[in-house]
Amino acid sequence: MKNLALKLLPGAALLTLALVFAPAARAADQALPVTPTIENTKAMDHPPFVLKLKNDSKMTLKLSATVQLSVVAHNADKARMVPAQDVAAGATMTIADLAAMDKVTVKAEGYAPLEIEIK
Repeated sequence: MKNLALKLLPGAALLTLALVFAPAARAADQALPVTPTIENTKAMDHPPFVLKLKNDSKMTLKLSATVQLSVVAHNADKARMVPAQDVAAGATMTIADLAAMDKVTVKAEGYAPLEIEIK
């Protein structure tokens, strides 16, 4: 009987872990409820693209973003961090000064990241 209990223990431990972490994993798999729109500003003095993220959910989202720059100077960072912002339901977050081929990763707690390439 003791050997049977020892054989079942790893399976019970895995089942317990699955039950504890499954809700969190499911929440992170949900698509981020934002609609991205890329606009060309035709600016001459800074990168021409602006990314607008409209919150389509019924609650406020705390959005943050990382911009992987397509053109990098040898002495500069390859990425730019966009600080987290609270975006109310129906409101829009704007990320300016984007160049063609920049890659923007938008994150919010409880949702899968959204990756957008500027074209």
